[in-house]
Amino acid sequence: MLRTLLLALLAVNSALAAAPVVKELGIPIRAVNWVRLHPGRGPDGKASLLASMGQNNGGLFVVDIDLANGHCRQFNAPSGKMQYPTASFRSPRSGILYVGEHTTGHLLRYDPAHPERGLEDLGTIDGEHATFPTGITETPDGLLWIGGYPDCSLTRFDPATGQFTRFGKQDETDKYLYPLAGADGTVAALAKVVHPHLLVVDPRTGATKTVGPVINPEDKAAHLLFYKGIDGLLYYETHAGNYRVRGDRLEPVTQLPPPLPPFIPAGNITVPFRDALPMPDGTIATWVDGDEGAGTFQEVRLQSTNPTVATHTITLDWQGGGSNLFVLHRGADGNLYGSSFLPEHIFRCAPDGAGMLNLGRCSLMLGEAYTIADFSDGTMAFGSYPHAHISLFDPRRPWHFGVEPTANPRDIGRLDDVGIRPIAMAIVPSLPRADGTRVPERLWVGSLPDYGTWGGTLAWLDPKTLEHKSHRHLLPDTSPFSLLYLPELKQLLVGIAVEGGTGTKPKARHGGFALWDPVTDQAVYTGNFGLEDIADVLALTPTDGGLVYALIGHTRYTAELLGPAAGAIRIALINPRTRKVVSVAPLPADLGRANEQVQFTLFRGPDGTYGITERTLYRVKPGTCEVEVVWRAPDGDQLDVPGPWIGRTFYFATGWRLRALTLP
Repeated sequence: MLRTLLLALLAVNSALAAAPVVKELGIPIRAVNWVRLHPGRGPDGKASLLASMGQNNGGLFVVDIDLANGHCRQFNAPSGKMQYPTASFRSPRSGILYVGEHTTGHLLRYDPAHPERGLEDLGTIDGEHATFPTGITETPDGLLWIGGYPDCSLTRFDPATGQFTRFGKQDETDKYLYPLAGADGTVAALAKVVHPHLLVVDPRTGATKTVGPVINPEDKAAHLLFYKGIDGLLYYETHAGNYRVRGDRLEPVTQLPPPLPPFIPAGNITVPFRDALPMPDGTIATWVDGDEGAGTFQEVRLQSTNPTVATHTITLDWQGGGSNLFVLHRGADGNLYGSSFLPEHIFRCAPDGAGMLNLGRCSLMLGEAYTIADFSDGTMAFGSYPHAHISLFDPRRPWHFGVEPTANPRDIGRLDDVGIRPIAMAIVPSLPRADGTRVPERLWVGSLPDYGTWGGTLAWLDPKTLEHKSHRHLLPDTSPFSLLYLPELKQLLVGIAVEGGTGTKPKARHGGFALWDPVTDQAVYTGNFGLEDIADVLALTPTDGGLVYALIGHTRYTAELLGPAAGAIRIALINPRTRKVVSVAPLPADLGRANEQVQFTLFRGPDGTYGITERTLYRVKPGTCEVEVVWRAPDGDQLDVPGPWIGRTFYFATGWRLRALTLP
């Protein structure tokens, strides 16, 4: 009996000793997103300044700012799941701040006259139809009108009664709705992004109708701008003419008034708030270090319309909890690098977490770095959302972001006018041409297309000369989603997905593969390698004998389209030389859901090929498509972002936390 018990204890101890060890390395980034200043009149009638800020760890918050010293009374959302203040509006009538939040789609309220109430939850705006509020506006009768994504929904809220009136979906194709109300009681909303158009709203019934032109985003000559003028009325600037929006009709105008500051073009979330309304004492508050600066949102400039009052700056003392990480990478210098998202900040630290530093922004975009790659000389390339901007960074030189040639990193801009999410990167070395000259080393980028469009791009960049070129529609209405350079064939393997731009439903039914000749810059093959029912080729990684593992499945957007027909995610072993599938098998369902971040990944580890789901690190058995569990996250834990292997240690992120898993 005793011997049996001792053997059992030895077995348990042996299993524990063989289990991977997970270590916390820290929180690299503590930044905020969807930031907006809200000037107004306080309950005492004096100047008042509020700010709404989003974050992941602890949820979004509102700060009530002391204009004398920058001290912030901070009010966090009732739930940590309420992370993004995607719609925020301070009523000029009452001075109350309303926030429509993502991800749960609730309406929140902060009343400066009653700070003891904190940030109040007023309820659900329109359930799953408005999980991402797009805008809030107020009619002269004090009613609030709220637009929502993903169902292009319209909701009315009465602050006096606390009642929501939900008018539901306003367009069968478009998903985004941006409402504005005029001083005359007119309510209208811009629907985006597949066929942008203006809807006028009957404020009594919520009924809508389309007025004016309907835009095709691919038509670069067409344009529209819907805004509130300085006279408080609504205006619509289009390629077909300029109008005042009055009631349920458009009135042609010969001259458009300037916009009412702060100028927030309906539907455009990327334009910084360059102007601000003056507060009752004539003070105008603007960010010193906002979207156009470091993106840290700690310094506010106070400038008076009274020329005798000196301009000065206050430092805010709000406290951030942590920003979710989006991509992790091991640089050629041996350090770990990574990007947070919304806002995009880059961090660096040693593999043991020492010297962890928030380096700041690497791009004008301030979205997130989707991809990072290293050239042979150690120079790093960052690909950033939105607009797939490319930035180049030499880790041997000090960090000094900008767009000038001496900047490091230097944002060099877009490689084409289509790509928006640089989902894949590969470095192709210098290769000989037939005439004896050489193609220089190049960065290759696969990008999803802009909002409301189909057909992503495959582009290349020469980092020395900045020469670049782009290709679209490798397969009609699809996008490059994964890239792998094949040195034996001297070709680029492209994994193709059916995903279009944000706000669209995929048109293509099947993705596939392309083999691309980097020297002649053209496809030598497009097809499916004999593998049927490909939706998206999510990841590619090399294995022995010139073979390649491919992760075949669907992103959350294509899964939404395909529904039950989406099927299981599969691992395929392919031979690019013969253009055939060697074997294929579904990913076992008990591994948990596939990771919904963009980094769907298979990657080389210390002894083979690995992958992750949200709950599991798994290993592909060599030469097969079968998998075995390496580590399964305990309940309440998960893997969000895969990173590099360094030796037998795998780096990954869970939300805002950088972590390391070491194999025995």
